[in-house]
Amino acid sequence: MQPKLRDIAKDLGVSTATVSNALSGNGRVSAQLRDRIRAKATAMAYSPSLQGRALRTGRSGVIGLVLPDISNPLFPAFAQSIEAAAEKVGYGVLIADSHGNAGDQNDALQRMMRQGADGIVIIPRRGTRMKDIGLPVAVVDTPSTPENSVSADHKDGGRIAAQHLQGLGHRKIALVADSRNSSVQNDRIDGMKEAMNPETEFRVLWLEDTRKPGFLSLVSEGFTGFIATSDLHALTALTQFQRGGISVPDQVSVMGFDDLAFSAAITPSLTTLAQDTDQIAARAVACLTAQIDGRTPLKNTVVPMKLLKRDSTKAAPKT
Repeated sequence: MQPKLRDIAKDLGVSTATVSNALSGNGRVSAQLRDRIRAKATAMAYSPSLQGRALRTGRSGVIGLVLPDISNPLFPAFAQSIEAAAEKVGYGVLIADSHGNAGDQNDALQRMMRQGADGIVIIPRRGTRMKDIGLPVAVVDTPSTPENSVSADHKDGGRIAAQHLQGLGHRKIALVADSRNSSVQNDRIDGMKEAMNPETEFRVLWLEDTRKPGFLSLVSEGFTGFIATSDLHALTALTQFQRGGISVPDQVSVMGFDDLAFSAAITPSLTTLAQDTDQIAARAVACLTAQIDGRTPLKNTVVPMKLLKRDSTKAAPKT
């Protein structure tokens, strides 16, 4: 049976109110007694009732998390990181998927509010902007988004990727992105462009413009480097090269973003830029709980991306 406050109080010979104050940090309880009470609560595996906390504080102890598309393997990793960060500060998490649809995203936000979430972390669906919904909100998007609370430094990630391939001697590089509506993809592409040397020729390939990307035709034009804004699109390029008899990395080098679960397991393993999802999640939850507690949150903080060098990139072939 789940222990209650009165069980801890009875065991220590104190009042239930004293136990409640010690565990919540409210009221006047000596440091020594507070430590004894908290140690006893831990030993008895006590966990507070969310319903009880809601009655005492007017809060549910739950935050919402709205994801843009949970079928994308990046976002389950974010969900795990958000849950872990929230648990550390005593919050549960409700998760909703907007299915890449602006209407579903709005429905998810409204549903979280009806279910009594104290605040919401949202990774917006591409092309959408957050409005005031009457609850604390932390937005995980990109620094160029006005409402952004915390994010990876996507633009700098683009710079790092372009510098890596140019450092390997590649002078004709294709930049591969999916949608012009994505702030994240645009920031990554902008970073790549800014890092290009004058002697480097580059071309941006937007996959939304074509049913079948012409990766092989770019190779025939002399392109030896390919940087995709997602590991998913990098995998598409790798597959097309393998089917076309193009060797990676001997003839062309391929890079991606986000270090998805498959990226280290495929052959060749994929060079990529990784987001620190744990750090981003911790900062997002901190931003949200600061608002819930009436404190001023840090806004638009950025977390560096990390280059993971693997087997899909090497020195440009000699011509």
